[in-house]
This record gives sequence, structure tokens and C-alpha cells, in this order.
Amino acid sequence: MDFELRELQSSDAISIAKYANNNNIANNLRNIFPHPYTVDDARNFINESKNNEEKNQYIRAIVVNQEAAGVIGCFIKDDVHCKCCEIGYWLGEEFWGKGIMTEAVKRMSQEIFQTYDVVRIFAEIFSYNAGSIRVLEKAGFQLEGKLKNSIYKNGIVSDSFIYALIRQ
Repeated sequence: MDFELRELQSSDAISIAKYANNNNIANNLRNIFPHPYTVDDARNFINESKNNEEKNQYIRAIVVNQEAAGVIGCFIKDDVHCKCCEIGYWLGEEFWGKGIMTEAVKRMSQEIFQTYDVVRIFAEIFSYNAGSIRVLEKAGFQLEGKLKNSIYKNGIVSDSFIYALIRQ
């Protein structure tokens, strides 16, 4: 399925809220991602992203059928981790299993390595998120470790995995 990665636009707020307002998405993301997800949440996210763009983050809309159906971003770390960035992403559920996210992670990783002076892109994935694990593995990320009892989500303590892609 065709898609594009592009800068977030103010006009994306309605479609982002439409796709993000899904408990199946929120369950796989950190608690900072609200549920329910409103148009105001989307507007705030877009504005905050624009204000921080190029400083320590690189965020793109995943556009499918002319709509922002998801978001992918890399967040550059600081101090001794300044050569690393953390990738995070979500996609509207109706687009899962179509290869969009795997390709988006590959494209984003290439852009990050070309644009920023980083040597490592990593993701922390909840152990129960099999779809995201598949995405990262298909995109060339390697499992680096399991963090036991490292997350608390929806009243349950779970493990997480660290996956990383190293600049070649």
C-alpha cells in the first residue's frame, strides 16, 4: 500500500485524532499518549512537534489515502547518549498488517542516519506487542535485551524489549 512521510500540518489534527482514538493503539504506547484521543490532543501534539522540530526530534506524519493515518518520530537523546535516538510510532488499526509501518521505519531510519550525527536508533517495545516486534525485525533492528518488569500499563506489570539499528 502506498504512503508518504511528510511534516505534520495543522490540517492533520482531525485525521490524527480519528485514527489515534483507539484503545488498541493506546495500549501499546506510553501513558503520555492519551485515550480517548481528541482533536485538541492532536492539535497540541502537532504544535509541540513543530516547536521542537530540528532541535531534538524528527517527526513525520504517515499519510495514507491523503490522510495522516499515523505518526513516526525519532527523539535524539542527550548527555552520554547524544549519538542515539529513540524511534516511536503508531498507525491507524485499519492499516495494520499491510507493510506500511515496516517501510516507514526503514525510511525514517535512513533519513535519521543521513540527517543527524547518530550511530544508533533504538526502540523500547512492550513484550506483548507482537506486531511492533515484527515491524522492527523486518526493518533490520536487532533485539538487544529484555527488561524484566519494566513497564506498568493498565494495572499490569510487563516486560519490554530493546531493539536497535546501528549505523553501518
